[in-house]
Amino acid sequence: MTAHPLDPLTADEFRAAAAVLRREKGVGEGWRFAGIELREPAKDVVRSWQPGDPNPRAARVTCFDRAANAAYTAIVSLTDDAVLEWTAVPGQQPNMTVDEWHEAHVALIADERVIASLAARGITDLDLVLIDTWAYGHSLIPQQFADRRVGWTDVWVRETPNGNPYAHPVNGLHHVVDLNTMELLDIEDTFSVAAPTGAMGEYVPALVPGLVQREDIKAFEVTQPEGVSFALEGNELTWLGWSMRIGFNHREGLVLHRVGIDGRSVAHRMSFAEMVVPYRDPGEDHYRRTAFDIGEWGLGFMTTSLELGCDCLGEITYVDAVLHDSHAEPYAIKNAICIHEEDDGVLWKHVDENAGAEVRRSRRLVVSFHATVANYEYLVYWRFYQDGQIECEVRATGIMVTSTFEGTPPPHGTVVDDHTTAPIHQHFIVARLDMEVDTPDNTVVQVHTEAPPTGPGNPYGMALVSRSTPVTTEGGYDLDWASQRGYKVTSTSRRNAWGAPTSYKLVPTAAIPALAGPGSPLMQRAGVVAHPVWVTPFDAAERWPSGEFCNQSSQDAGLPEWTKAGRSTEATDVVLWHVFGLHHVPRVEDWPVMPVDIVRFELKPTGFFDRNPTLDVPPSKGSHCH
Repeated sequence: MTAHPLDPLTADEFRAAAAVLRREKGVGEGWRFAGIELREPAKDVVRSWQPGDPNPRAARVTCFDRAANAAYTAIVSLTDDAVLEWTAVPGQQPNMTVDEWHEAHVALIADERVIASLAARGITDLDLVLIDTWAYGHSLIPQQFADRRVGWTDVWVRETPNGNPYAHPVNGLHHVVDLNTMELLDIEDTFSVAAPTGAMGEYVPALVPGLVQREDIKAFEVTQPEGVSFALEGNELTWLGWSMRIGFNHREGLVLHRVGIDGRSVAHRMSFAEMVVPYRDPGEDHYRRTAFDIGEWGLGFMTTSLELGCDCLGEITYVDAVLHDSHAEPYAIKNAICIHEEDDGVLWKHVDENAGAEVRRSRRLVVSFHATVANYEYLVYWRFYQDGQIECEVRATGIMVTSTFEGTPPPHGTVVDDHTTAPIHQHFIVARLDMEVDTPDNTVVQVHTEAPPTGPGNPYGMALVSRSTPVTTEGGYDLDWASQRGYKVTSTSRRNAWGAPTSYKLVPTAAIPALAGPGSPLMQRAGVVAHPVWVTPFDAAERWPSGEFCNQSSQDAGLPEWTKAGRSTEATDVVLWHVFGLHHVPRVEDWPVMPVDIVRFELKPTGFFDRNPTLDVPPSKGSHCH
């Protein structure tokens, strides 16, 4: 059916999985499919698979019966056209769907009670209204609706049909909606603030008063007259010794499988497993505003098509993605993934008075995708370098959530426009790094640097010593700037030429603190944010750091729970989890559309090679300049 066991599901496979469940389990018109994805084969199967071998295919499905408010997970054999597993998950709510978001707006905007609440605020042109549905945390759901699948809404109003809705919040007005029946359950009309008369929140050039676009920017083009140095065959990508497989699903979006260099493995699987965005304003409009952008909505579902010259520049190869709606009908995202090369400045250089100058330029392979989650955009870039380094970068842009105020501005944000404030918030991104450094038997090692006391053997107080301690038990671990504490993944059984274990080191650059008490809804539901590093033994079922069903969750069912078992992480198949992100105290310069805010981490080879692996890079050819 497909060329490789890790290839994403095709449109026909989405339809086939749904057809089996409709036939065997009575999944009918009143149901929704929250997620259908490839059930990935066991690692040993993937490692040993060769073209021509059997390739059994299976799908993992999450669906729910709207009438009964009941959810199920299933494993469907696509090869045998059969249901292998069918499991009820009582009390759980699957992720929100794009269809529900659109249907809630349509239903609410037609409700006479909603129309009346808007008219009471002087809003009568319903075509300019955006009703934006958010997911609930269970502890914040009104008690009388706790047994339903519910959402709460913001209301925004555009000045013009193409205007920025997020520039005009209707503060103090929120709706509670049953997402199974699309029934309006409650209108929370708690306060009203007059719309500022001097606010300007437009960013589309034609709508910005007096804007004159500059004309002194010359064209910038990237050309590769000999073509690119990478090759994409099916979903297998190769480039200058690197190899990997491109995957994609509704929840994680882009997934990188079987990442290796020079025929040696580095990681079995790398992806983003969760993104938690808590707003830190306790006011009526924001106290429940904590989004799980992956667990509640899905980066795959939010992925947008890329455009040459704007999103990607140079000699580009695009990969389309295929997903499904809540009726299991497949659709394609054109140009969902961008693959290209970039110049990266000098790779290495030395000038010798006898030998002269030796200079090599660096280039990198970039695999990227972009997701639009309501008002925010996340631009995700995985970069691979000639020296074996991997870099993951996220650029956040889009439009901040705002509120209007009267009198003294609230202390929990920044005034960005006339009587308009943007609240402080955070973006916690959780990378799941299923490592396989040379061999499946890995150990994570904590490394730090000590300064021995001045005395014999260190008479001038200048000595430094690097210390290493194996992480033998699963759990959450912290960084320390003062001692340069960090973590590397080492092979237990492979050594380099100088006797040290081959390894890759995590280099964090954007770890942020939670700044929340243990009893807060944030820490109760997303305890993963308490530590920037987590280490666990591999378990195929442990994919989601805040639990699989974090929509309407009240308690964390992910990493903090798993690691209570205290399992060994020494000389085994380990997963390294890294929490990084943005601590966003808004700037005036972030309004009305935000210049990218950039965060990243790196995976650096540390003793993986026997020497600089880029000695074989030839000098660059000269090129013209004007």
